[in-house]
Amino acid sequence: MLHYAVIFFVIALIAAVFGFAGIAAGAAGIAKILFFVFLILAVVSFIANTARR
Repeated sequence: MLHYAVIFFVIALIAAVFGFAGIAAGAAGIAKILFFVFLILAVVSFIANTARR
C-alpha cells in the first residue's frame, strides 16, 4: 500500500511540473489517503502482533 502511495505522489509531482493542476491535486489526495491507511494498518498490525506475545 505504501508503494501505491509513493506512485501516486510521483504522478502528482510529474503532473504538477507539466501544469496539470487538477490531476496533480487528485493524485496527491489519493496518495495522502493511501499513506494514512497504511499508517493505520501498520499500527493495528503492530498492536495485534504485540498482543499475541
